[in-house]
Amino acid sequence: MAEITASLVKELREKTGAGMMECKKALTETAGDLEGAIDFLRKKGLSVAEKKAGRIANQGLVAVAVDGKRGALVELNSETDFVGRNAEFQAFLGDVVQIALDKKGDIDAVKAADKGGKSVEANLTDLIAKIGENMSLRQSAYVDVENGVVVPYMHSAVVPNQGKIGVLVALESSADEGALKELGHKLAMHIAAVAPKFKTIDSVDAEALAREKAIYMEQAKNSGKPANIAEKMVEGRIRKYYEEVVLMEQAFIMDPDKKVKDVIAEAAKTAGSEISLKNFVRYNLGEGLEKKEEDFAAEVAKASSGL
Repeated sequence: MAEITASLVKELREKTGAGMMECKKALTETAGDLEGAIDFLRKKGLSVAEKKAGRIANQGLVAVAVDGKRGALVELNSETDFVGRNAEFQAFLGDVVQIALDKKGDIDAVKAADKGGKSVEANLTDLIAKIGENMSLRQSAYVDVENGVVVPYMHSAVVPNQGKIGVLVALESSADEGALKELGHKLAMHIAAVAPKFKTIDSVDAEALAREKAIYMEQAKNSGKPANIAEKMVEGRIRKYYEEVVLMEQAFIMDPDKKVKDVIAEAAKTAGSEISLKNFVRYNLGEGLEKKEEDFAAEVAKASSGL
């Protein structure tokens, strides 16, 4: 059993929004397993994890670059927003995202790539020493098409092609390039705003789906409804889950009466050519990174003892 420390209670509380005592109880019930505790709280209706999970963020910038039918995204983190606005930081990131294009988004290859006679990673170490703040080249991605377009979008841009949320959309089609770029831009704006996790229902992670079904089944049982009604409740919630996390099943942000898949189908009909969404990538600066630890012990001591 993992030790149930004040920092563990704090982490669970930040991830779920549940009260301190509920978090301590959930960790006790799950022998200190954080993910298990999150599920425990969700089953009890005490968690708002879905609303808060994406809020934990660090600083820095996301950069996007497109060259013909290929594109790359890179995230470079810093400790403060101030450094993200530093011209040298931005110039370095601009060079790195171009390297990511050539390395097809392979983060290890990007870090090892030559930049001015030294590796990118060595250059980053020099930049850290010069600016005096820790930085991390966190991730990079790459998309391409054989016939079609790759469309970039940057939300909350600080400078051109660098900002807080970056998106790449890859559309395979022989349709008019201008029409494809217009569609791709609209889809990218939707993706930036709504943050889908999967492209289609078939691409939903099996483990994630099984986890959701287990939670919904437990919630249905706790409602006291008959088994046949509980099963229909679960089916309805799974459909709702798909509409929340699957891009093609989401209501299109610019026309909520249509699903994204319908918007693409209509565009293909108008263009007289099949349009396939090959891939998309979305980076939200700092998403999933923990904030700096704060002193939580005093608050815990007021509400509970024995941690």
